[in-house]
Amino acid sequence: MSKLKIGFAPTRRFVFSKEDAHKYKNLIRDFMNNYDIEIVDIEDISEEGLLFDNTAMAYEIADKFIREKVDAVFVPHCNFGTEDTVAKLCREVGKPVLLWGPRDEDPLEDGFRLRDSQCGLLATGSVLRRFNVPFTYIPNTRIDDPIFVRGFENFLRTANIVKAFNNIRVLQISTRPAGFWSVICNEGELLERFNIQIFPISLKEIEMKTLEIEAAGGSEVAAEVEKIKKVVDCSGAAEEQLKRVASLKLAMRFFVDKELCNCAAIQCWSALQDSLKIMPCLANALLTDEGIPVACETDIHGAISSVMAYAATMNTKAPFFADITVRHATNDNGELLFHCGNFPTSLTKCDCKTKFNKHFLFDGHEPGTHEGEIEGGDMTIVRFDGDHGDYQLFLGKAKGIEGKFTRGTYVWVEVNDWLEWEDKLVTGPYIHHCSGVHADVVPALYEACKYIPGLMPDPVDPKEPEIKAWLRGSI
Repeated sequence: MSKLKIGFAPTRRFVFSKEDAHKYKNLIRDFMNNYDIEIVDIEDISEEGLLFDNTAMAYEIADKFIREKVDAVFVPHCNFGTEDTVAKLCREVGKPVLLWGPRDEDPLEDGFRLRDSQCGLLATGSVLRRFNVPFTYIPNTRIDDPIFVRGFENFLRTANIVKAFNNIRVLQISTRPAGFWSVICNEGELLERFNIQIFPISLKEIEMKTLEIEAAGGSEVAAEVEKIKKVVDCSGAAEEQLKRVASLKLAMRFFVDKELCNCAAIQCWSALQDSLKIMPCLANALLTDEGIPVACETDIHGAISSVMAYAATMNTKAPFFADITVRHATNDNGELLFHCGNFPTSLTKCDCKTKFNKHFLFDGHEPGTHEGEIEGGDMTIVRFDGDHGDYQLFLGKAKGIEGKFTRGTYVWVEVNDWLEWEDKLVTGPYIHHCSGVHADVVPALYEACKYIPGLMPDPVDPKEPEIKAWLRGSI
């Protein structure tokens, strides 16, 4: 994905200190320069670089932000601010909005106040609601306050999630396996409600492209094979098996790039094994490590979940797509997250190599999986799902724990209250699949739902009051 682009429209009001507004505009811009984002300012529209009492200016700035394709708008109130022009600007742009102003100092000795930023924020919040503009608010704090810093960083994550969600294009490789009714999705509704576009191809197409790439050989396949050998113990693999896996991965990437997709969902069994004599698990893992999450069993909602989880980390940490499998034998809040061999190789525990292997469940035992435990630590578990026209986003925190060895790629985790998790997951609209990511990004995913009409957050840990307390800096 391209770098996150933020429209920067600091605002003031004529009745307070113009000089102080300029001072804070520059301080805030300096703060933003510490982040790997693209800033689109308004210096070419307003000679002060500030938005104030001028409706025409608001619409001119909106035109620029739309033309520059900003992903979000930040309107710091550098003194009181101008609530109506802010609301007009933000409604026109139609992107996530961050509202904040620096905490006001004491009145001067003569009783004059320089800014009254807090008062202006109260006014703007009210008008944004009148304009039906959703917004994110960071409490009125000083610019170096940890509450502002973490709030700003959380907003960047939120904007990145919304950006990714609004551009989801799923490569669907064949239909769902016949027995998997749980992964049924409504393609038309996803398009109509969320503009999520699905590009289906057949298994025959992926087979033909794989064999074409393999037959051509050359440096591309050789390089992919060497990449596999660097991260996977291939001592039990034949060279032709590695070439076939590498060719399949390159074929998947070909169709992803052709259709401008940012994720995929594949019918990983069992027709593919009959046609190519390999499992796609390792190919899925390699593609996910390249920033293209791949969901198994043609789980479209699972692919969407993974895109959101990845975006919540600012595209820095690969998600893993897992079965929620069995409870820990001795820890009542422990659970096994597993899949046959599709977790990104970059997540492998202790810098060890996973092992190239044959599938251990299906009768053919075709090669193409990689097996091993991934790192523990703090994680966020995500599941986008829906039925009967209602869509929800399951959110929860988990932490890696010790557990017994099992086949496939896996991690044992502990959660706050497994029985509550299980109740939510069974009673729906969820299934046995989830996406995990090694970061605590629940607040950003929760906040992103504010900007995605028709998607309701469903947090299990932390719960909504705790998330809101975190967002306002109370905890």
